Amino acid sequence: MFKDIHILLLGEPKVGKTSLILSLVGEEFPEDVPNRVEEITIPGDVTPEKVPTHIVDYSEAEQGEYQLCEEIAKANVVCLVYDLADLSTLDKIKDRWVPLIRDCSMHESMLPIILVGNKSDLISDSKMYEVIPIMNDFPEIETCIECSSKTLNNVSEMFFFAQKAVLYPTAPLYSPQDGDLKPESKIALIRIFKLFDRDNDGVLNDDELSYFQKICFSTPLALQALQDVKNVVKKNCPDGIKGGSLTCDGFLYLHLLFIQRGRHETTWAVLRKFGYNGVLQINEDYLHPELPRAPNDTIPQLTTDARTFLNEVFSKYDKDEDGALSPTEMDDLFSVFPYEPWGSEVLNTVCTNNKGWITREGFLSQWMLTTFIDAPRTLEYLGYLGYSALTDCSSQADAIQFTSNSTTKLNPENPRDIFTCKVIGVRGVGKSAFLQGLLERSENTKKSKHNQVSVFAVNEVEVKNREPVYLLLHEVDLSDLLAAGEGSFICDVVCLLYDSTDADSFQCCVEVHKQFVVNSSVSCVVVGTKSDGKSVTQRCAVQPVDFCIQNHLPPPIPFSSRQTGISMVYETIAEMAAVPKTSLVEKSNAIGILFKVGVVTAIITAIGYGLYKYTKVFSKPK
Repeated sequence: MFKDIHILLLGEPKVGKTSLILSLVGEEFPEDVPNRVEEITIPGDVTPEKVPTHIVDYSEAEQGEYQLCEEIAKANVVCLVYDLADLSTLDKIKDRWVPLIRDCSMHESMLPIILVGNKSDLISDSKMYEVIPIMNDFPEIETCIECSSKTLNNVSEMFFFAQKAVLYPTAPLYSPQDGDLKPESKIALIRIFKLFDRDNDGVLNDDELSYFQKICFSTPLALQALQDVKNVVKKNCPDGIKGGSLTCDGFLYLHLLFIQRGRHETTWAVLRKFGYNGVLQINEDYLHPELPRAPNDTIPQLTTDARTFLNEVFSKYDKDEDGALSPTEMDDLFSVFPYEPWGSEVLNTVCTNNKGWITREGFLSQWMLTTFIDAPRTLEYLGYLGYSALTDCSSQADAIQFTSNSTTKLNPENPRDIFTCKVIGVRGVGKSAFLQGLLERSENTKKSKHNQVSVFAVNEVEVKNREPVYLLLHEVDLSDLLAAGEGSFICDVVCLLYDSTDADSFQCCVEVHKQFVVNSSVSCVVVGTKSDGKSVTQRCAVQPVDFCIQNHLPPPIPFSSRQTGISMVYETIAEMAAVPKTSLVEKSNAIGILFKVGVVTAIITAIGYGLYKYTKVFSKPK
């Protein structure tokens, strides 16, 4: 909305521009009229639309062409005044003034114009028929009015129309030549119709119409008024009502009717509720509201209300109720976006069903991931889904909360719900397979149609003594990590992968731990991949089990990409991520830590390796 409005009066000399201003302010016709009056400001509390208004006069006798163009550039609306008793001044409107305004205007869209026929007291009959052809030729002309500065007839109405032309312009919405809504306004209104179609059946039932009325106008819709609306639509729009509900055609017809009856403000109230500006683009501050300054050592995540909203969105578009969104259902969901927000890599980032369709869990996981790595992008997406309007929030920013990233991770009053793990290892160790394992994809199932590789995987994981959390795995290229240095090593836990069948694989884990982990606050877990193969002794100064004991880490956890279901390793990682490293170290020794974090499979590995060493010692030749 506009903070204030600049109304500029233009026209030929002696048509009554100055007398119109003085009559409005003084509420009487001035006997002594100067060539021009200085700018007059009318406070917002005395105007019908409650917006401060600046009225600017222009006189060719006192001002030049440069000043004229300056005033046009600053104006929000121009009142072109002509003399009803001298229609040659009307000819000047189309021949001189409108082309001049077009040349000087600096606005994105056409500057709205009000045609003002002054001196109606000097004529007996209306000359409105003379104006209609001009209005048809110039779409920026919003309306026309005949008035008299001498009798004060329609003077205040003229300035009210000027205000409305700025706040609720016709030009972006309606084509007088076609007698129909413009394509851009239809697109915006169809999008809003879809957002209010809560059961996604293609029509607005009585409950949905009442909800629309409440959200857009903050008033309930009486049953009789609702029936009257539907009767009008049914009478004038053959396809406007279906089964007693309002169709999209009927919804568009209603707004066409509002505009044709001069009630542009009704349609604009709906559009602005969903962030549209005067050129029918969604405002930047609606899509990207400023987030509150994040306290130190916090992360963004979705609020409970936002997750409830997204759950409802999923249910709305899951028309066959199979717990997953088919490509058609996804297209339907994203039809309210101006572009496709998710690329094909999302199918390798979150859970899908056996057809490769995103499940409810996968849908929410993707939103949690987006919020964590790019909260402003989440706000933009929520804006396209109409979050702030449909939930009656002050802005999309209400969907984000900041939670602690450090020693109070498990604070029940402000629980953190997403934890991050960097997955590091040499090329070929099985990092991608490890990420896909979080999504319950084994070696046999992960070879899907989704060829777009993702370096992220996120899924909900069970954690002892609290609600499930989202675990975000991030595959890190070793060369990128070494090039970026310690500044890039920000996460809750690091997972060092080595290939248990490759003797040269573990040395990388030792080096990464020494350079990035040992002096950090980041927890660490070691995973031996390809555990279904033949394990070999590592060509390294220290073997994986001994390394873990020395550094107070859980014993290496075996992992095979051939196993089905979700591995216990992910629960271990999630639990370690949720507990600060200092708390783990204080548990005194690695075995104690193991039981604290529940790494049962790792215990078996440690015992097995210990028995191997024990047998080797006692089998030496005497």
